[in-house]
Amino acid sequence: MTIAQSSITLRHQTAIAPDGRALTLAQVALFATHTDNQHQIMATASHMSYDSPPPFGCQAAEVEVDTDTGEVTVKKLVMAVDCGVAINPATASGQIEGGNIQACGYAHCEEMTYDTNGSVHQRRFGDYRVYSADETPELQSILIQTYEPSGPYGAKAVAEIPMDGVAPAITSAVYHATGVRLRRIPLTPERVWKGLHGIKDESWLMRA
Repeated sequence: MTIAQSSITLRHQTAIAPDGRALTLAQVALFATHTDNQHQIMATASHMSYDSPPPFGCQAAEVEVDTDTGEVTVKKLVMAVDCGVAINPATASGQIEGGNIQACGYAHCEEMTYDTNGSVHQRRFGDYRVYSADETPELQSILIQTYEPSGPYGAKAVAEIPMDGVAPAITSAVYHATGVRLRRIPLTPERVWKGLHGIKDESWLMRA
């Protein structure tokens, strides 16, 4: 017997027919994927907004500085983001964490240097210092949810903003710890050590 779609009610993740028969949404999804003739439930949708409201964020870093060697250890990164309505909070938090780690490498250790002919020194991935899993600092993502009327379901972007404030946060944390304001990144031990000893940093110059 066929039942009109409009007469089916949804309650407690269950589809209920007027005569009391019921299927959980899990059963419906399983049947839609594995029915005998493979007639699956499919739908497509898209959204286009000509507005591009910016997200807002705030970032903080906790660091340790070895004043003998200039080595900086990033212990924790915290970011709060107003991204409107977080449609998928787990994905939004993952985007924030991934962006923070990428920006942490940019601020802390990733650097390309060149010789006097303009050729890059780091010609292998092993020579270009990136974060490994065991070096990743503690991460905390805070979603400050608001409502953006021009976005889908009230959402705003959360893509690039995690990259923006990590370098200023880390350099400010180093300043708070040492009293030395470093204005060039990445904060390599050599660069930090020179800053701690008042030595002019000329690492931006091309090396032979």
